[in-house]
Parts: sequence; structure tokens; C-alpha cells
Amino acid sequence: MEADPIKPVPDEHIKAIESRVNRFVWGMIKLQLATGMRPGEVRLMRIGDIDMSGEVWEYRPQEHKTEHHGRQRLIFIGPKGQEIMKPFLVADPERYLFSPQAAERERSEERRANRNTPMTPSQAARSEKADRRRKPGKSYTVTSYGRAIHNACDAAGIKVWSPNQLRHNAATELRKKYDIETVRTILGHATGFTTEVYAELDFAKARSVIGRVG
Repeated sequence: MEADPIKPVPDEHIKAIESRVNRFVWGMIKLQLATGMRPGEVRLMRIGDIDMSGEVWEYRPQEHKTEHHGRQRLIFIGPKGQEIMKPFLVADPERYLFSPQAAERERSEERRANRNTPMTPSQAARSEKADRRRKPGKSYTVTSYGRAIHNACDAAGIKVWSPNQLRHNAATELRKKYDIETVRTILGHATGFTTEVYAELDFAKARSVIGRVG
């Protein structure tokens, strides 16, 4: 029995969770839609892995799905994706752009700013205990990213969708306008090309397309 095909997420279901996830998770969602990245690729983004010297940025993930096959993974980020990334750019080239630790710091600062009265000793003790129990990581995992979306879908009362489906959203939009080989390269799918010459020509087309749409 064949598995059901993975389908794109309805636009209204994406919009429905915007207010129910933090800005880092929402940034990853928007960037996946703009570039067709895998969840495992967007979660690991660091300045040190991105070449920003050209009009179209080039991101080489530190790990990717096909690396054990010896395939290069090069992700192109156009003006739309660059604009999404700007609020997350950090000076340290080794820090992750989308960080649960940063999200938790922002939540804590917001809670403190919104608190009208000082914390009681018991509240401070509960807060300290919670901090010891659950320390957020430096980067999201595929699981924690998916869980954040899952919880937001539950809260919004909509069918749960996964971040991997966002690649299908991107692929559907790209395939409406561009040839299959260019779309394959943008998404990092395996192709039938056997020489580096053909691969480089394909990268040139992919770079040009993302420069216009991503």
C-alpha cells in the first residue's frame, strides 16, 4: 500500500498560526516558503555558512540530507528571503539565526516588562525551578520546530501540518513557472546530470530564478 502523497499547506492554515508561534519559528516558516529549504536546513542557518557577496546569497548547510551521497547542497536566497532574514542576522558567524535560547530570552524580557508588580519569593522560586528543568537549545531540532507548529495548529483549531510540507508549497509555485530541472536544483533533489559542467549550468539557472522570486 502506497503512502499518501505529501501535499502543500493551505495558505489560510499557515496564516492561522502566525500569532501562535514566536518570531523565530515564523521566520523559519516564511524562509522555507521563499526558498524551498528543508526543515533540517533552515534550522541550522549561521552567518558563517552564507555567502552574501552577490545579489543572490548562497547558503551551504553544515549538514544536509544527501551529503552521504557526495552531492553538493547549495541554497540560493533572493531579495525576498534576504528581507525575511534581516531581523535574525547576528554578528557571531557561529551563532544560529533561529535560536530557541534567543526566543526564551525575549519571552522572559517581555514577561518582566509586562509585570506590574515585583515577583514574590515563591514566584521567583518557581521561575528558577522551571529554568533548571528545561534549558532551550542553541538551535531548533527538526522535532522541536515541528512540535511548535503542531502546538500552534492545535491552539488555532486547524488540521496539524508539518514544516516539511512547506517545501511542497514552494515547489508547487516554482513548477508553475519554471522547468523541472531548475526546480529540482533549487530544492536539492537528485538529478540525472553526470558532469560538473551540467551541474554548474543548472546552478546558474537556479540562481537566476531565486533572484527573481525568492
